[in-house]
Amino acid sequence: MNLPTKITVARLVLTVILIILLCFPFSSVGVNFPTYDIAGYFSINLQYIIAGVIFIVASLTDFVDGYLARKNNQVTNTGKMLDAIADKALVNSVLIILAGQGMISAIIPVIVVLRDIVVNAIKMEAAGRGRVVAAIGSGKLKTATLMVGTTLVFFYNVPFEFINISVAQILLYIATILSIVSAIQYFNMNKALIFGKEEKANS
Repeated sequence: MNLPTKITVARLVLTVILIILLCFPFSSVGVNFPTYDIAGYFSINLQYIIAGVIFIVASLTDFVDGYLARKNNQVTNTGKMLDAIADKALVNSVLIILAGQGMISAIIPVIVVLRDIVVNAIKMEAAGRGRVVAAIGSGKLKTATLMVGTTLVFFYNVPFEFINISVAQILLYIATILSIVSAIQYFNMNKALIFGKEEKANS
């Protein structure tokens, strides 16, 4: 297992820790995270601040492992598979949890997860026919916007909360729209393959 793959595995471990931190009923075992009042504007819970720090570290590993793999010529099929799993596990699980806790709209994880199912199905169909579907710009922008927006949710939209602008929610809705846009783009780019027209054209 090379270094980029180890970093990817570390992201999976951090994702598990993050899920436990957000979902475990700590109060039932006598553990209560302190809440702090911020200048009389709003209150923050230390639990979400810790979760935000973990999320940032995990998100950064997404860029580091890919950079090192390309730089050191260590791109492997196993690494690519684990990277895809780690990405979806991190972002989608957090979105679902935040929606369940009422911090974001449920429509956000619904659309993002459905988009991932559609795109993954297209990629699997392409792979079965010996083609690789490369990542597109709107998909990359969607991921970056999701990560920044989610980070801001963990940190209570600070500093924008002080001027009463919900940048965190705006970014998440933009990412949701980009999810739909990228899914449509993936479909249009590969519809000939999906409906078997390429095979007919080549026969």
